[in-house]
Amino acid sequence: MAKTVIIEQTGGPEVLKVVDRDVGAPGPGEIRIRHEACGLNFIDTYQRSGLYKLDLPHALGMEAAGIVDAVGEGVTHLAPGDRAAYAAMPPGAYAEARVMPATQVCPLPEAISFEEGAAMMLKGLTVQYLFHRTSPLGPGDTVLFHAAAGGVGLIACQWARSEGIRLIGTAGGPEKCRLAEEHGAEACIDYRSEDWVARVRELTDGKGVQAVMDGVGKDTFSGSLDCLAPLGMMMSFGNASGPVPPVDISQLAAKGSLKVTRPTLFTHIADHATCQEMGRMLMEKVGGGDVRIRIDQRFALDDVTEAHRALEARRTTGSTILTV
Repeated sequence: MAKTVIIEQTGGPEVLKVVDRDVGAPGPGEIRIRHEACGLNFIDTYQRSGLYKLDLPHALGMEAAGIVDAVGEGVTHLAPGDRAAYAAMPPGAYAEARVMPATQVCPLPEAISFEEGAAMMLKGLTVQYLFHRTSPLGPGDTVLFHAAAGGVGLIACQWARSEGIRLIGTAGGPEKCRLAEEHGAEACIDYRSEDWVARVRELTDGKGVQAVMDGVGKDTFSGSLDCLAPLGMMMSFGNASGPVPPVDISQLAAKGSLKVTRPTLFTHIADHATCQEMGRMLMEKVGGGDVRIRIDQRFALDDVTEAHRALEARRTTGSTILTV
């Protein structure tokens, strides 16, 4: 039996329930993993609220780290006793232990702690595909990153710095802006007190940025288009403020032949070999010191309701984990 967080209906944080579930044995292509820590992400709130549909009842949670307890037939990249971490479908990471597909589970080097592993996989793999698999970016390019003081944002700030890419961030309040700049943002704009579109244009001498990386959604999408240079790429990868309304595609032509994509991590990591390659790059960035995983909030698994409230109220910085 393992303590597991489930929802039986969609709604606010109050619908989260902690129950005991039988774990069972892994089948072909599966592993059983005993978690040391679990990650908290905005996608979890989308699934809980019903924005992203799940068949109910369903366990929640998309990333965790721990020790492989057993492996099923056909699993060759992991063995019992291995340290491992993952961001993976289906949801179910908010648990003491689980049986799950092995495809998206990655070996975790000794140099990276279980807490770091649980906090970095979904966010770090997201940053990897934004910088390396979505649109060509390289030294000297400039990107705009919204919510730069959040878990994904702080990784992105450091990632950009490590590759000679200029990152301009936005965040809510001077403390969050300072945090983003400490982690590698060249500048961070306080959207509560500044016209961030005008400021981006000022910081780029009116030219705009090559790419916008936007996990906020509804509140920032339109302004983000106005920050792009001609032929720039809008990467809309999340909906923290709500889903983006329908877009008049002719506006992309009028604003400079812009490109727009709505990527998801799980499309990028669906292939086993690709997922493992992306995981290795992330772990090299963290293990080599280019990226430091900042964990600013820790909640016990039993306190998952309060963790969701804090995340949705934007009372968090860096990454948040659930301790098991």
